[in-house]
Amino acid sequence: MARIFPICSSSSGNATFVGTRGHGIIVDAGCSFRSLKNSLELIDTSMSQIEALFITHEHIDHIKGLLQLTKHTKIPVFASPGTIQQLRTSVKELIPEEVRLYDIIHEPYQSADFEVRAFHTSHDTPESVGYHITYCGRRYAVCTDLGKITPEVEKNVVGCEAVLLESNYDPAMLAKNLNYPAYLKQRIAGDKGHLSNNAAAEFAGKLIDSGTTKLILGHLSRENNTPATAERCVTEYLRGRGMRLNSDYTLDVAPVMTQGRYIAV
Repeated sequence: MARIFPICSSSSGNATFVGTRGHGIIVDAGCSFRSLKNSLELIDTSMSQIEALFITHEHIDHIKGLLQLTKHTKIPVFASPGTIQQLRTSVKELIPEEVRLYDIIHEPYQSADFEVRAFHTSHDTPESVGYHITYCGRRYAVCTDLGKITPEVEKNVVGCEAVLLESNYDPAMLAKNLNYPAYLKQRIAGDKGHLSNNAAAEFAGKLIDSGTTKLILGHLSRENNTPATAERCVTEYLRGRGMRLNSDYTLDVAPVMTQGRYIAV
């Protein structure tokens, strides 16, 4: 049985392990290579036991450790064609040409234990994606960095047993944030920005209706949200739908940096 282990999750860095102790895959490498390595050791897993790395898009909070990871390991790296192009041409720390980047859109990943396919997300990048992961017949999803829930997102995430879902910002906190200029607020709240707590709550209701039993709220803004605010928004909305916490579903908030435990089974 696979589990979800958020290594880091915030506007500063994102990386998620999916698997069992000693074996799995990683989605994104948004913290340093050393942090990735040390965090995996907390669950008795080494880099040599990682099958593959899947990148959602090229923003630095998702690829910070990628260059060092490609230098120190032979872990295959998968991303969308649009992201691959950006990694080759526009990212400050370019990935060496000899490192092959695999097209996850046209070459879905399959191994003895995992099947991984990508779905497009609405974000301000050429081709950002989320991931639908199947492990021994059980389905999981990692879905962050999206301004809205599109039909493609819904098709790929609805029905998954466990979902790491973006709950990036509280609209009231964002509106009152004096450190953010108007254009940045508009970007965050736009259709190609990030998912609000309210939107995450609404989608969570659809997920639970479809059979999802384990939710992890992730990619919380450290300036425009708090774990307590996000959790309260989602649980209150679901309670209004007659859905009971720890009975119909479980809910966790991914930490900024891992606390060394799996938080979804």
